[in-house]
Amino acid sequence: MKIAEPYFTRVFKTLLFVLLLLPALYYGWGIWQDQLGANPLEAVIRGLGDWALRILLLTLVMSPLRRMINWAQALRLRRMLGLYAYFYVVLHLLGYLWFDQFFDWEEIWFDILERPFITIGMAAFVLLTPLALTSTKGMIRRLGKNWKRLHSLVYLIAILAVIHFWWMVKLDVTEPAIYSAILAILLSERLYQKFSS
Repeated sequence: MKIAEPYFTRVFKTLLFVLLLLPALYYGWGIWQDQLGANPLEAVIRGLGDWALRILLLTLVMSPLRRMINWAQALRLRRMLGLYAYFYVVLHLLGYLWFDQFFDWEEIWFDILERPFITIGMAAFVLLTPLALTSTKGMIRRLGKNWKRLHSLVYLIAILAVIHFWWMVKLDVTEPAIYSAILAILLSERLYQKFSS
């Protein structure tokens, strides 16, 4: 069992790595083949943002999963998931800067100041960046206990990301409501663990 588990984790991690890359490939292929509907650029921007949020929530699932089924290897997957979430956030932001604003920095700055869902989305991106930059083993060693404090910001970032999505959606709020419920469950579990230990 001790021999099989690391092998299983490597295989599972490789498979997960490939699966998480598929949405980006899908949107790249969709643009190239013009198969993303009447407004392909909006489909790309929103789709990449959706995947960023999904993967961010999946990252938060790893710790409860480890506790529930006693699977220590889940924490090894958490770092990869976190970096993938940041990867999709960066693509989502680049899509907005390029396709939506054409790198018009004055208009972008106006958007950040005047449109609350853009403001809160940018705040989430700014907070997530140091987490991505300090995800290496070397940075974990250098920061010591401060690393855990810094990375606890992921809970605030997830809240901001859900609010960003909720405020962006104008009519059907079913999907942001589902993500909000998932996040509420994950945060409740985390609070329970913190105050019951």
